[in-house]
Amino acid sequence: MFRTFVRVVWLTLGWLELSVFTALLYLLSFLPPSWRSGWYRRLFQSWCRTWIHALGVDLRVHHRHTHPLPSRYLLIANHPSSFEDIGIPAVFDVDCLAKREVKDWWLVGRISAAAGTIFVQRESRDSRGAAADQIERHVNQGTNVALYPEGGIKGPRLQPAFRHGVFAISLKTGIPIVPVYLHYEALHDFHWGRHSLLANIRNIMFASNNRANFYVYDPIEPHLFDDKQSYCDHVYGLYQQWQARHIG
Repeated sequence: MFRTFVRVVWLTLGWLELSVFTALLYLLSFLPPSWRSGWYRRLFQSWCRTWIHALGVDLRVHHRHTHPLPSRYLLIANHPSSFEDIGIPAVFDVDCLAKREVKDWWLVGRISAAAGTIFVQRESRDSRGAAADQIERHVNQGTNVALYPEGGIKGPRLQPAFRHGVFAISLKTGIPIVPVYLHYEALHDFHWGRHSLLANIRNIMFASNNRANFYVYDPIEPHLFDDKQSYCDHVYGLYQQWQARHIG
């Protein structure tokens, strides 16, 4: 009973904090881009951490890499939930790739765009090409980018294959890939299926287990591969191994 009371108080404080922070970031998003510079991105990262508090998620980052992470990288992860859309930028200094529809979301879309999020219309080849160009510009200017090679949230487990885009960009720019495997203890509670985003948020808040594990593995150098297909196949094979290890 007492633990339930404490959790309710904690979540209530989290949502109050998130509401105030969201209003502030929304107002600041109307400033000219040149005025926002890098400080808005840092506020955005703090805002994402506020989301974690409001959702009551116990996020653990496990550094399983044996080599130091590079200063510039392309971060990839599996994508079973909406949680990683705020979980990844909360703990990594990255701009994210998101579906075009996010830009139209009330409050969140404008804040994400102002923070440097790159948007893509997945069904449009032209949009995917434009997004790839933006990703290249970001990493060449020293900003790390996070994306999901499954191409969206399509199931609690890995999809049959990854898309090649990030591997082609890595080969072209020479920027290594940092793979992160996401494991939610209550996998089906966190998964965003056919239900609404609000329902997914509710399911995460009241999950049977609130632990989220982000496993960071060794960076993968593009010069080890001759083409995007072999690169993609190798990395997908690693994710299959990690999935077998963490969820069977």
